[in-house]
Amino acid sequence: MTGSLNGGSSLTRRLLQEKSMSRTGDGRSRDHIRPGVQVRIVQKKDQRSGRLTEGTVREILTGSSFHPHGIKVRLTDGTVGRVQEIGGPER
Repeated sequence: MTGSLNGGSSLTRRLLQEKSMSRTGDGRSRDHIRPGVQVRIVQKKDQRSGRLTEGTVREILTGSSFHPHGIKVRLTDGTVGRVQEIGGPER
């Protein structure tokens, strides 16, 4: 029973992230991301928890035009992660 609860919570988290991305832009497409844009990323160490880090894109690291888990970027403070939201949090 615990396994189904864990699966359900990750499904819920993924659905919330997808809903959030649809409001602020799709972090999976390179077309939506440019240096200087405010984004929220998930760092490798935070993938399990889904904790997001906010910052400004300095450099796009993913070479392809699309990545299913988000385009990898380096922020101005040097933090690296995959874009989950573009434009920061909803206010």
